Amino acid sequence: MGKGGDSRKVTELPPKMEEVAGAKSAKGMQTDFIWVETDEPHATRRKQILAAHPEVRELFGPDEYAVYKVTAVVLGQLALAYLMRDAPWWFLVPFAYAVGAWFNHNLFLAIHELSHNLAFQTPLYNKLLGLFANIPIGIPMSVTFQKYHLEHHRYQGIEGVDMDVPTYAEGHYVTNTLSKLVWVILQLFFYAIRPVFVNPKPVGVWELSNLAINVVADLAMLYFWGFKPIAYLLLASFLGGGLHPAAGHFIAEHYVFLQGQETYSYYGPLNFLLWHVGFHNEHHDFPRIPGSRLHKLKAMAPEFYDNLAFHTSWSRVIYNYITDPTVGPFSRVMRKRKPTTRAGAATEASKAH
Repeated sequence: MGKGGDSRKVTELPPKMEEVAGAKSAKGMQTDFIWVETDEPHATRRKQILAAHPEVRELFGPDEYAVYKVTAVVLGQLALAYLMRDAPWWFLVPFAYAVGAWFNHNLFLAIHELSHNLAFQTPLYNKLLGLFANIPIGIPMSVTFQKYHLEHHRYQGIEGVDMDVPTYAEGHYVTNTLSKLVWVILQLFFYAIRPVFVNPKPVGVWELSNLAINVVADLAMLYFWGFKPIAYLLLASFLGGGLHPAAGHFIAEHYVFLQGQETYSYYGPLNFLLWHVGFHNEHHDFPRIPGSRLHKLKAMAPEFYDNLAFHTSWSRVIYNYITDPTVGPFSRVMRKRKPTTRAGAATEASKAH
């Protein structure tokens, strides 16, 4: 589906997810993952697009404005945190959800861009900028995220390696509307704890540096500004990663709402606030293209993307995930690990992408 030889006409409108949500199955929620023996689709489509449109290579390379965007958001969020030092709780908490969450989620996705070295040609500079972007988030995550995220690209859906996929425990216990609601609210917690049990990695100098910088920054804010700015930043991270429109991309990207397709793009206005992460098929096809240019990729190769199903609302994605009795943590495509598949291959993944 979505390859150059797709039998559907290019002029045929692709399905929007809200038009098919709830119509997938009448048998209830799945009790296991969607196991397939095929490879992930992106490497194949990448080769096909490069063969048909070699000019796509012109889109490769860092976003020259990334460092300025990251700096502006970090400084803006820290300024807001400072202003929260005397704010009443009745104002601070909803403000963290309505405003602060957008800032911190923007920084989550800035770190995602930096994990692909899309701000500078030199990987070291991207890593350093990631440490800076991590400061308002309150909890160290940029270095660890890069390790696991590159494996998610290279080993999409591979059992025990792709930490974007929920565990069996999540699938067995998250089985109804209420439990899915709780799961969505606690998404960041599950993302953080999942690798510890499934695919733990040794802690290195960079992880310790990430930890040290965040601890020093948090203690400095606590000493000079008081507790409320820290609470504001932590709430902005937690609330923005749960039942929040910005967090809809976590579910929208790879949860199967339409059988036969495992990656979905979102085309809507929130892309402009969140590093164009919605162009997710395009991103997985070409991780070396920054988010700001992914719309150009889609325009260059419309025959490969126009017939793919897509989302138009992350809020609707969250609503459908919670309320649709046929969708849950098991609504993910999975592949058995091959003998040549190695966990901990972040270096290889970086070279491949």
